Amino acid sequence: MSAPINIVILGSTGSIGQQALEVIAGYPERFRIVGLSAQGNSDLLLEQWRQFRSPYLAIGDANLAKALQAKLPAEVKLLSGEDGLCELAALAEADTVLAAIAGMAGLLPVLAAIKAGKRIAIANKEPLVAAGELVTTEAARFGAMLFPVDSEHSALFQLLEGRAKASLNKIVLTGSGGPFRSSPQDLSSVTPQQALAHPTWKMGAKVTIDSATLMNKGLEIIEAHWLFGIEIDNIGVIIHPQSIIHAMVEFIDGSVLAHLAYPDMRIPIQYALGYPERLGTAWSSFDLAKIERLNFYAPDAERFPCLKLAREAAKTGGTAPAAMNAANEIAVSRFLAGEIKFTDIPRLVEIALQRHQPIAHPSLDEILEVDKQIRAEAKVIG
Repeated sequence: MSAPINIVILGSTGSIGQQALEVIAGYPERFRIVGLSAQGNSDLLLEQWRQFRSPYLAIGDANLAKALQAKLPAEVKLLSGEDGLCELAALAEADTVLAAIAGMAGLLPVLAAIKAGKRIAIANKEPLVAAGELVTTEAARFGAMLFPVDSEHSALFQLLEGRAKASLNKIVLTGSGGPFRSSPQDLSSVTPQQALAHPTWKMGAKVTIDSATLMNKGLEIIEAHWLFGIEIDNIGVIIHPQSIIHAMVEFIDGSVLAHLAYPDMRIPIQYALGYPERLGTAWSSFDLAKIERLNFYAPDAERFPCLKLAREAAKTGGTAPAAMNAANEIAVSRFLAGEIKFTDIPRLVEIALQRHQPIAHPSLDEILEVDKQIRAEAKVIG
């Protein structure tokens, strides 16, 4: 039997992190946790450590480190703050780093893992959205390998592997459409509680709101562009409420291949962690007869303008996607806090993009400065 794969999970207390630990717990001979991290949920992080006994932990909120350290044995090394997350991401003992920190907070740890030449199972979109050129260039430079965990990009990875790009016509990402796809409700009256009631997937709050606005699909277009080198105009989106088909690839001869699976994030997580091996599962096998029907609809770009905004930012390039991403993160947080309406999310993003002067081929410092500037502006846009 080969040695177990040593894994660091960045963001182990979030939705993806918790599901990853569920997968790992089912394969104790295949995987070994060497590091776990959380931003502020130190109680859950401690519970996870008690189960997996990882030699390293990291807490993003440095103010919580002292209290957490007092509950740990002396041999456990506790790291803290942004530097601690980056140190954990580059841990010498780690073979694979699962990057599941939500938002732009995941960018620097991902870059640290890349510079350490790790295999990176990347679950958070923002590093590729805001800094896709930098992330992919650095990955090639340091020999790091990126394995997508998003269900759509995991599907594309599997569909495209070993196929010549010259034979492709386009790729298609699917989306559930969120909770308001067919709702006659005036979207300006949508409450956070309603927007968080996703009909298919169990996700964190930010990703769930992005799904409701269709910004999630816009971010995924940019992510797919950088992961697979596909031009923005050759990346389509179709609404598929059942979330059974996760992506499709159309070839120049008109043939289409599709990836089907139940909407269960444990499947792409397991694939990314175990690649190139496919691991068996105790979950129910796929039964198409029980599904009965698969429906597809064109996205309503007028009702959900975030999709169009993201595509335009992607075509502009440079720091435009970083500006869009920063504005969206603030808009989503303001909506969840009850400060703005659901329909103000795309309005705020559009204003931020109109004001931004994009920088072509930005450095890391320029990306971080744009992110900081746009966040500050987005907090006060009326």
